[in-house]
Amino acid sequence: MSALPSSAAALPVPSAAPAPAPAAIGAPALAVDRPGAALFAFGLAGFCSFLGFYASMPLLPLLETVFGVSKAEAALTVSAPTIAVALASPLTGLLARRFGWRRTVVASLLVLPLPMLLAATAPSVHALVAWRFLQGLAVPGIYAVVMGHLSEAWPPGGLGRAMSALVTGNVIGGFTGRLVSGVAADHLGGWRASFVVLAAVTVVAALAAARLLPRGGGLYAAGGAARERARPRDLAEPRLLATFAVGFMVLFTLVATFTYVTFHLSAPPFALGTSALSYLFTVYLVGAVVTPFAGRWIDRVGSRRAITLTLTAAVAGGALTLARSLPAVVAGLTVISTAVFVSQAASTTYLRTAAPPRARGAASGLYVSLYYFGGAAGGVVPAAAWHVGGWPACVGLIALVQVATIAVARIAWRSPTRG
Repeated sequence: MSALPSSAAALPVPSAAPAPAPAAIGAPALAVDRPGAALFAFGLAGFCSFLGFYASMPLLPLLETVFGVSKAEAALTVSAPTIAVALASPLTGLLARRFGWRRTVVASLLVLPLPMLLAATAPSVHALVAWRFLQGLAVPGIYAVVMGHLSEAWPPGGLGRAMSALVTGNVIGGFTGRLVSGVAADHLGGWRASFVVLAAVTVVAALAAARLLPRGGGLYAAGGAARERARPRDLAEPRLLATFAVGFMVLFTLVATFTYVTFHLSAPPFALGTSALSYLFTVYLVGAVVTPFAGRWIDRVGSRRAITLTLTAAVAGGALTLARSLPAVVAGLTVISTAVFVSQAASTTYLRTAAPPRARGAASGLYVSLYYFGGAAGGVVPAAAWHVGGWPACVGLIALVQVATIAVARIAWRSPTRG
Protein backbone atom coordinates (compact mmCIF):
# COMPACT_ATOMS: atom_id res chain seq x y z
CA MET A 1 0.00 0.00 0.00
CA SER A 2 2.83 4.24 0.88
CA ALA A 3 4.98 7.49 1.81
CA LEU A 4 7.82 6.55 1.02
CA PRO A 5 14.41 10.22 4.18
CA SER A 6 17.83 12.00 4.45
CA SER A 7 18.05 15.59 3.31
CA ALA A 8 16.08 16.22 0.17
CA ALA A 9 17.74 19.56 -0.42
CA ALA A 10 20.88 17.88 -1.70
CA LEU A 11 19.09 15.87 -4.35
CA PRO A 12 19.11 17.12 -7.97
CA VAL A 13 15.85 18.81 -8.79
CA PRO A 14 15.93 18.53 -12.60
CA SER A 15 15.56 14.75 -12.44
CA ALA A 16 12.50 14.95 -10.21
CA ALA A 17 8.91 15.30 -11.31
CA PRO A 18 8.10 18.63 -12.96
CA ALA A 19 6.48 21.50 -11.14
CA PRO A 20 3.22 22.97 -12.43
CA ALA A 21 3.22 25.78 -14.93
CA PRO A 22 3.48 29.24 -13.37
CA ALA A 23 0.00 30.01 -14.58
CA ALA A 24 -1.28 26.97 -12.75
CA ILE A 25 0.01 28.04 -9.37
CA GLY A 26 -2.99 29.03 -7.33
CA ALA A 27 -5.32 28.02 -10.14
CA PRO A 28 -8.45 25.99 -9.47
CA ALA A 29 -8.03 22.24 -9.27
CA LEU A 30 -8.77 20.07 -12.27
CA ALA A 31 -12.48 19.37 -12.73
CA VAL A 32 -13.32 15.65 -12.75
CA ASP A 33 -16.51 14.54 -14.48
CA ARG A 34 -16.84 11.25 -12.59
CA PRO A 35 -14.81 11.53 -9.38
CA GLY A 36 -16.05 8.21 -8.00
CA ALA A 37 -14.99 6.30 -11.10
CA ALA A 38 -11.68 8.17 -11.16
CA LEU A 39 -10.90 7.25 -7.56
CA PHE A 40 -11.76 3.63 -8.26
CA ALA A 41 -9.37 3.62 -11.21
CA PHE A 42 -6.58 5.12 -9.09
CA GLY A 43 -7.26 2.54 -6.41
CA LEU A 44 -7.09 -0.23 -9.01
CA ALA A 45 -3.74 1.12 -10.24
CA GLY A 46 -2.49 1.04 -6.65
CA PHE A 47 -3.75 -2.54 -6.39
CA CYS A 48 -1.62 -3.54 -9.38
CA SER A 49 1.45 -1.78 -8.01
CA PHE A 50 1.43 -3.73 -4.77
CA LEU A 51 -0.10 -7.04 -5.79
CA GLY A 52 3.31 -8.63 -6.23
CA PHE A 53 5.41 -6.09 -4.41
CA TYR A 54 5.65 -7.94 -1.09
CA ALA A 55 4.83 -11.36 -2.47
CA SER A 56 8.00 -12.91 -1.05
CA MET A 57 7.18 -11.89 2.53
CA PRO A 58 5.19 -15.02 3.54
CA LEU A 59 7.72 -17.12 1.59
CA LEU A 60 10.75 -15.97 3.61
CA PRO A 61 11.08 -19.04 5.87
CA LEU A 62 10.60 -21.26 2.80
CA LEU A 63 13.20 -19.35 0.74
CA GLU A 64 15.60 -19.47 3.67
CA THR A 65 15.35 -23.27 3.65
CA VAL A 66 15.23 -23.88 -0.12
CA PHE A 67 18.24 -21.72 -0.95
CA GLY A 68 20.11 -22.30 2.31
CA VAL A 69 20.58 -18.59 3.01
CA SER A 70 20.39 -16.40 6.09
CA LYS A 71 17.32 -14.48 7.20
CA ALA A 72 18.91 -11.21 6.06
CA GLU A 73 19.62 -12.67 2.59
CA ALA A 74 16.07 -13.98 2.27
CA ALA A 75 14.76 -10.58 3.38
CA LEU A 76 16.57 -8.97 0.44
CA THR A 77 13.77 -10.32 -1.76
CA VAL A 78 11.53 -7.90 0.16
CA SER A 79 14.00 -5.01 0.18
CA ALA A 80 15.06 -5.25 -3.50
CA PRO A 81 11.85 -3.83 -5.03
CA THR A 82 11.66 -1.12 -2.38
CA ILE A 83 15.23 -0.04 -3.18
CA ALA A 84 14.33 0.04 -6.88
CA VAL A 85 11.30 2.24 -6.22
CA ALA A 86 13.38 4.56 -4.07
CA LEU A 87 15.98 4.98 -6.80
CA ALA A 88 13.56 5.36 -9.70
CA SER A 89 10.86 7.57 -8.19
CA PRO A 90 12.60 10.94 -8.68
CA LEU A 91 13.09 10.09 -12.35
CA THR A 92 9.49 9.29 -13.23
CA GLY A 93 8.71 12.96 -13.75
CA LEU A 94 10.90 12.94 -16.86
CA LEU A 95 8.72 10.27 -18.44
CA ALA A 96 5.50 11.87 -17.23
CA ARG A 97 6.51 15.27 -18.58
CA ARG A 98 7.41 13.76 -21.95
CA PHE A 99 4.46 11.42 -22.44
CA GLY A 100 1.80 12.66 -20.00
CA TRP A 101 0.77 11.16 -16.68
CA ARG A 102 -1.81 8.75 -18.11
CA ARG A 103 0.46 7.23 -20.75
CA THR A 104 3.21 6.82 -18.18
CA VAL A 105 0.89 5.01 -15.78
CA VAL A 106 -0.57 2.74 -18.47
CA ALA A 107 2.85 1.80 -19.84
CA SER A 108 4.11 1.00 -16.34
CA LEU A 109 1.04 -1.13 -15.65
CA LEU A 110 1.63 -3.21 -18.76
CA VAL A 111 5.36 -3.70 -18.11
CA LEU A 112 4.93 -4.64 -14.46
CA PRO A 113 3.93 -8.35 -14.90
CA LEU A 114 7.04 -9.26 -16.96
CA PRO A 115 9.68 -9.32 -14.19
CA MET A 116 7.14 -10.98 -11.89
CA LEU A 117 6.85 -13.86 -14.35
CA LEU A 118 10.61 -14.04 -14.86
CA ALA A 119 11.13 -14.21 -11.08
CA ALA A 120 9.65 -17.70 -11.24
CA THR A 121 12.66 -18.81 -13.31
CA ALA A 122 15.28 -17.68 -10.78
CA PRO A 123 17.87 -20.44 -10.10
CA SER A 124 19.20 -18.74 -6.94
CA VAL A 125 18.20 -16.23 -4.33
CA HIS A 126 20.52 -13.69 -5.97
CA ALA A 127 18.72 -14.05 -9.31
CA LEU A 128 15.39 -13.75 -7.52
CA VAL A 129 16.58 -10.54 -5.87
CA ALA A 130 17.59 -9.18 -9.29
CA TRP A 131 14.17 -9.87 -10.85
CA ARG A 132 12.47 -8.39 -7.80
CA PHE A 133 14.59 -5.26 -8.24
CA LEU A 134 13.49 -4.93 -11.88
CA GLN A 135 9.88 -5.35 -10.79
CA GLY A 136 10.29 -2.44 -8.41
CA LEU A 137 11.52 -0.19 -11.21
CA ALA A 138 8.07 -0.31 -12.84
CA VAL A 139 6.17 0.74 -9.71
CA PRO A 140 7.06 4.49 -9.52
CA GLY A 141 5.56 5.05 -12.96
CA ILE A 142 2.26 4.11 -11.37
CA TYR A 143 2.38 5.09 -7.72
CA ALA A 144 4.57 8.21 -7.80
CA VAL A 145 2.91 9.63 -10.91
CA VAL A 146 -0.62 9.05 -9.60
CA MET A 147 0.27 10.57 -6.24
CA GLY A 148 1.83 13.61 -7.89
CA HIS A 149 -1.17 14.02 -10.19
CA LEU A 150 -3.59 13.88 -7.25
CA SER A 151 -1.48 16.27 -5.17
CA GLU A 152 -1.57 18.88 -7.92
CA ALA A 153 -4.86 18.36 -9.72
CA TRP A 154 -7.40 16.93 -7.26
CA PRO A 155 -9.80 19.35 -5.52
CA PRO A 156 -8.07 20.33 -2.26
CA GLY A 157 -11.09 19.76 -0.01
CA GLY A 158 -11.24 16.09 -0.96
CA LEU A 159 -7.52 15.33 -1.12
CA GLY A 160 -7.60 13.20 2.02
CA ARG A 161 -10.28 10.99 0.45
CA ALA A 162 -8.34 10.80 -2.82
CA MET A 163 -5.11 9.76 -1.13
CA SER A 164 -7.04 7.30 1.02
CA ALA A 165 -8.48 5.72 -2.13
CA LEU A 166 -4.97 5.26 -3.50
CA VAL A 167 -3.74 3.82 -0.20
CA THR A 168 -6.76 1.49 -0.03
CA GLY A 169 -5.86 0.08 -3.44
CA ASN A 170 -2.30 -0.42 -2.19
CA VAL A 171 -3.57 -2.19 0.93
CA ILE A 172 -5.88 -4.58 -0.92
CA GLY A 173 -3.17 -5.33 -3.48
CA GLY A 174 -0.59 -5.98 -0.79
CA PHE A 175 -2.95 -8.28 1.09
CA THR A 176 -4.01 -10.19 -2.01
CA GLY A 177 -0.43 -10.66 -3.16
CA ARG A 178 0.71 -12.05 0.17
CA LEU A 179 -2.29 -14.35 0.46
CA VAL A 180 -2.06 -15.69 -3.08
CA SER A 181 1.69 -16.11 -2.77
CA GLY A 182 1.53 -18.35 0.28
CA VAL A 183 -1.44 -20.41 -0.86
CA ALA A 184 0.00 -20.96 -4.35
CA ALA A 185 3.35 -22.03 -2.88
CA ASP A 186 1.66 -24.66 -0.72
CA HIS A 187 -0.87 -25.98 -3.22
CA LEU A 188 0.45 -25.32 -6.73
CA GLY A 189 3.98 -26.64 -6.66
CA GLY A 190 6.19 -24.35 -4.61
CA TRP A 191 7.32 -20.75 -4.49
CA ARG A 192 7.74 -20.43 -8.28
CA ALA A 193 4.00 -20.94 -8.77
CA SER A 194 3.38 -17.88 -6.59
CA PHE A 195 5.01 -15.53 -9.07
CA VAL A 196 3.33 -17.12 -12.09
CA VAL A 197 -0.13 -16.73 -10.57
CA LEU A 198 0.52 -13.16 -9.42
CA ALA A 199 1.81 -12.17 -12.86
CA ALA A 200 -1.38 -13.49 -14.44
CA VAL A 201 -3.61 -11.62 -11.99
CA THR A 202 -1.60 -8.45 -12.54
CA VAL A 203 -2.14 -8.64 -16.31
CA VAL A 204 -5.93 -8.75 -15.87
CA ALA A 205 -6.03 -5.96 -13.26
CA ALA A 206 -3.62 -3.79 -15.25
CA LEU A 207 -5.75 -4.00 -18.39
CA ALA A 208 -8.83 -2.99 -16.38
CA ALA A 209 -7.01 -0.07 -14.75
CA ALA A 210 -5.66 1.11 -18.11
CA ARG A 211 -9.17 1.20 -19.51
CA LEU A 212 -10.70 3.05 -16.56
CA LEU A 213 -8.08 5.70 -15.84
CA PRO A 214 -9.52 9.17 -16.45
CA ARG A 215 -8.09 11.52 -18.99
CA GLY A 216 -7.08 15.01 -17.94
CA GLY A 217 -4.29 17.48 -17.46
CA GLY A 218 -2.88 18.59 -14.16
CA LEU A 219 0.68 18.16 -13.06
CA TYR A 220 1.81 15.81 -15.82
CA ALA A 221 -0.09 17.06 -18.84
CA ALA A 222 1.93 16.20 -21.92
CA GLY A 223 2.78 18.94 -24.39
CA GLY A 224 2.04 21.77 -22.01
CA ALA A 225 3.84 25.08 -21.76
CA ALA A 226 7.25 25.35 -20.16
CA ARG A 227 7.03 24.92 -16.42
CA GLU A 228 8.86 26.74 -13.69
CA ARG A 229 11.18 24.26 -11.99
CA ALA A 230 11.48 23.75 -8.28
CA ARG A 231 14.56 25.26 -6.67
CA PRO A 232 16.72 23.43 -4.10
CA ARG A 233 15.62 25.81 -1.36
CA ASP A 234 11.98 24.89 -2.06
CA LEU A 235 12.78 21.30 -1.10
CA ALA A 236 14.66 22.39 2.02
CA GLU A 237 11.52 23.83 3.66
CA PRO A 238 11.49 22.36 7.21
CA ARG A 239 7.92 21.08 7.06
CA LEU A 240 8.69 19.31 3.79
CA LEU A 241 11.85 17.69 5.15
CA ALA A 242 9.82 16.54 8.14
CA THR A 243 7.22 15.05 5.81
CA PHE A 244 9.95 13.10 4.00
CA ALA A 245 11.18 11.83 7.36
CA VAL A 246 7.68 10.78 8.43
CA GLY A 247 7.17 8.87 5.18
CA PHE A 248 10.54 7.11 5.61
CA MET A 249 9.73 6.00 9.14
CA VAL A 250 6.12 5.00 8.44
CA LEU A 251 7.05 2.40 5.84
CA PHE A 252 10.08 1.30 7.87
CA THR A 253 7.77 0.24 10.71
CA LEU A 254 5.35 -1.66 8.45
CA VAL A 255 7.98 -3.60 6.52
CA ALA A 256 10.02 -4.33 9.65
CA THR A 257 6.94 -5.66 11.45
CA PHE A 258 5.63 -7.97 8.75
CA THR A 259 9.04 -9.18 7.56
CA TYR A 260 10.35 -10.35 10.92
CA VAL A 261 7.08 -11.50 12.44
CA THR A 262 7.06 -14.28 9.82
CA PHE A 263 10.27 -15.68 11.32
CA HIS A 264 8.80 -15.28 14.80
CA LEU A 265 5.58 -17.12 13.95
CA SER A 266 7.24 -19.87 11.91
CA ALA A 267 9.22 -20.91 15.04
CA PRO A 268 7.89 -22.58 18.22
CA PRO A 269 5.52 -22.20 19.96
CA PHE A 270 3.51 -21.07 16.91
CA ALA A 271 5.25 -23.09 14.12
CA LEU A 272 3.06 -21.69 11.34
CA GLY A 273 3.50 -23.01 7.79
CA THR A 274 3.65 -20.99 4.57
CA SER A 275 -0.11 -20.94 3.96
CA ALA A 276 -0.84 -20.00 7.55
CA LEU A 277 1.67 -17.14 7.31
CA SER A 278 -0.03 -15.88 4.16
CA TYR A 279 -3.44 -15.91 5.86
CA LEU A 280 -1.87 -13.76 8.56
CA PHE A 281 -2.03 -10.84 6.13
CA THR A 282 -5.83 -10.96 6.27
CA VAL A 283 -5.38 -8.28 8.93
CA TYR A 284 -4.73 -5.89 6.03
CA LEU A 285 -8.43 -6.07 5.15
CA VAL A 286 -9.28 -4.15 8.30
CA GLY A 287 -7.05 -1.34 7.07
CA ALA A 288 -8.66 -1.55 3.64
CA VAL A 289 -12.07 -0.96 5.23
CA VAL A 290 -10.95 1.73 7.69
CA THR A 291 -8.68 3.82 5.47
CA PRO A 292 -11.36 5.24 3.07
CA PHE A 293 -13.40 6.42 6.05
CA ALA A 294 -10.24 7.72 7.70
CA GLY A 295 -9.74 10.04 4.73
CA ARG A 296 -12.70 12.17 5.85
CA TRP A 297 -11.36 12.09 9.41
CA ILE A 298 -7.93 13.29 8.21
CA ASP A 299 -9.56 16.13 6.27
CA ARG A 300 -11.38 17.14 9.46
CA VAL A 301 -8.77 16.76 12.24
CA GLY A 302 -5.59 17.30 10.23
CA SER A 303 -2.57 15.14 9.48
CA ARG A 304 -0.64 16.10 12.62
CA ARG A 305 -3.27 14.83 15.03
CA ALA A 306 -4.01 11.80 12.86
CA ILE A 307 -0.34 10.72 12.88
CA THR A 308 -0.12 11.16 16.64
CA LEU A 309 -3.19 9.07 17.42
CA THR A 310 -2.62 6.29 14.91
CA LEU A 311 1.05 5.66 15.70
CA THR A 312 0.34 5.73 19.43
CA ALA A 313 -2.11 2.90 18.74
CA ALA A 314 0.58 1.14 16.67
CA VAL A 315 2.99 1.15 19.63
CA ALA A 316 0.30 -0.51 21.75
CA GLY A 317 -0.31 -3.04 18.97
CA GLY A 318 3.37 -3.92 18.92
CA ALA A 319 3.24 -4.71 22.64
CA LEU A 320 0.39 -7.15 21.96
CA THR A 321 2.52 -9.15 19.53
CA LEU A 322 4.84 -10.11 22.40
CA ALA A 323 2.16 -12.36 23.87
CA ARG A 324 2.50 -16.12 23.45
CA SER A 325 -1.06 -16.25 22.19
CA LEU A 326 -1.70 -16.27 18.44
CA PRO A 327 -5.01 -14.35 18.70
CA ALA A 328 -3.21 -11.62 20.67
CA VAL A 329 -0.46 -11.44 18.07
CA VAL A 330 -3.02 -11.20 15.27
CA ALA A 331 -4.88 -8.46 17.14
CA GLY A 332 -1.64 -6.53 17.57
CA LEU A 333 -0.77 -6.87 13.88
CA THR A 334 -4.26 -5.68 12.95
CA VAL A 335 -3.80 -2.51 14.99
CA ILE A 336 -0.32 -1.91 13.58
CA SER A 337 -1.26 -2.36 9.92
CA THR A 338 -4.41 -0.23 10.15
CA ALA A 339 -2.57 2.52 12.03
CA VAL A 340 0.24 2.58 9.48
CA PHE A 341 -2.16 2.73 6.51
CA VAL A 342 -4.01 5.69 8.00
CA SER A 343 -0.68 7.34 8.86
CA GLN A 344 0.44 6.90 5.26
CA ALA A 345 -2.73 8.60 4.01
CA ALA A 346 -2.22 11.43 6.52
CA SER A 347 1.39 11.96 5.49
CA THR A 348 0.68 12.03 1.75
CA THR A 349 -2.20 14.42 2.40
CA TYR A 350 0.09 16.79 4.30
CA LEU A 351 2.60 16.77 1.45
CA ARG A 352 0.46 19.28 -0.44
CA THR A 353 0.59 21.70 2.49
CA ALA A 354 4.30 21.22 3.12
CA ALA A 355 5.51 21.65 -0.46
CA PRO A 356 5.58 25.08 -2.15
CA PRO A 357 3.22 25.04 -5.17
CA ARG A 358 5.95 24.96 -7.81
CA ALA A 359 7.77 22.17 -5.95
CA ARG A 360 4.84 19.77 -5.54
CA GLY A 361 5.88 17.57 -8.44
CA ALA A 362 9.48 17.30 -7.29
CA ALA A 363 8.34 16.81 -3.71
CA SER A 364 6.03 13.94 -4.69
CA GLY A 365 8.84 12.10 -6.46
CA LEU A 366 11.27 12.60 -3.60
CA TYR A 367 8.66 11.65 -1.01
CA VAL A 368 7.95 8.33 -2.71
CA SER A 369 11.68 7.71 -3.12
CA LEU A 370 12.45 8.30 0.54
CA TYR A 371 9.33 6.43 1.62
CA TYR A 372 10.65 3.32 -0.09
CA PHE A 373 14.17 3.81 1.21
CA GLY A 374 12.42 3.50 4.56
CA GLY A 375 10.82 0.25 3.43
CA ALA A 376 14.18 -1.09 2.23
CA ALA A 377 15.74 -0.22 5.58
CA GLY A 378 12.84 -1.89 7.36
CA GLY A 379 13.62 -5.15 5.59
CA VAL A 380 17.32 -5.18 6.52
CA VAL A 381 18.08 -3.10 9.64
CA PRO A 382 15.95 -5.14 12.09
CA ALA A 383 18.12 -8.19 11.31
CA ALA A 384 20.66 -6.75 13.75
CA ALA A 385 17.98 -6.40 16.43
CA TRP A 386 16.85 -9.97 15.74
CA HIS A 387 20.36 -11.30 16.36
CA VAL A 388 20.52 -9.38 19.64
CA GLY A 389 17.15 -10.31 21.09
CA GLY A 390 14.82 -11.93 18.56
CA TRP A 391 11.31 -10.64 18.03
CA PRO A 392 11.12 -8.62 21.31
CA ALA A 393 14.19 -6.62 20.22
CA CYS A 394 12.57 -5.97 16.83
CA VAL A 395 9.40 -4.76 18.54
CA GLY A 396 11.46 -2.38 20.67
CA LEU A 397 13.23 -0.97 17.61
CA ILE A 398 9.94 -0.51 15.76
CA ALA A 399 8.33 1.25 18.74
CA LEU A 400 11.31 3.61 18.97
CA VAL A 401 10.90 4.57 15.31
CA GLN A 402 7.15 5.10 15.76
CA VAL A 403 7.70 7.42 18.74
CA ALA A 404 10.29 9.35 16.72
CA THR A 405 7.77 9.71 13.89
CA ILE A 406 5.20 11.21 16.25
CA ALA A 407 7.81 13.61 17.61
CA VAL A 408 8.82 14.82 14.15
CA ALA A 409 5.21 15.43 13.12
CA ARG A 410 4.30 17.16 16.39
CA ILE A 411 7.29 19.50 16.19
CA ALA A 412 7.36 20.30 12.47
CA TRP A 413 3.71 20.14 11.39
CA ARG A 414 2.49 23.10 13.40
CA SER A 415 0.62 24.93 10.66
CA PRO A 416 -2.95 24.01 9.56
CA THR A 417 -2.79 20.59 7.91
CA ARG A 418 -5.74 20.59 5.55
CA GLY A 419 -4.77 20.21 1.91
